[in-house]
Amino acid sequence: MYSLNSKVKYKLVKLHKFSGDEASIYTVYLEAEQQTLFDRFIAENAHVYQQELKNIVGRLKSIGTKVGAREQYFKQKEGKPGDLVCALYDEPDKSLRLFCIRYGKLCVVIGGGGLKNVDAWEDDPKLSIEATWMINVSKDIYDKMQEGELKWSADGFELEGDINFNQDDDE
Repeated sequence: MYSLNSKVKYKLVKLHKFSGDEASIYTVYLEAEQQTLFDRFIAENAHVYQQELKNIVGRLKSIGTKVGAREQYFKQKEGKPGDLVCALYDEPDKSLRLFCIRYGKLCVVIGGGGLKNVDAWEDDPKLSIEATWMINVSKDIYDKMQEGELKWSADGFELEGDINFNQDDDE
């Protein structure tokens, strides 16, 4: 498990199986673990929340290929003001949440998540780690955009430039 106190090497990867004409879907690939946050989310919840996962995967496919990242699919303001971190769910009354960063209707960066059985994610250690991770990813993306190392494609669907993070840091 990664530590939020260290500079973990990661990169953004586009999930072509979900991306389409309506939106691009990215996730975070952790180099040390050789897996994505989304893959870990699936593995952690597959045995108990199989139907909810199936619904979330279906929602991601629909976002990418049919409807775009509509606001009503997300619980907004799950992070800090302005960081665009939100939570994707299959249905509002279900408990499984997937933290992500929503860039309008055209692009979503998905991370990890878990079972929401508290009023606020800050009250649950697992959800706190997952949400904080996406808050940090949002900041890293913002910083690279400000420095000109990362930008949006002309059509607004793709991230272009350096999608690798913390690569120059010594561990």
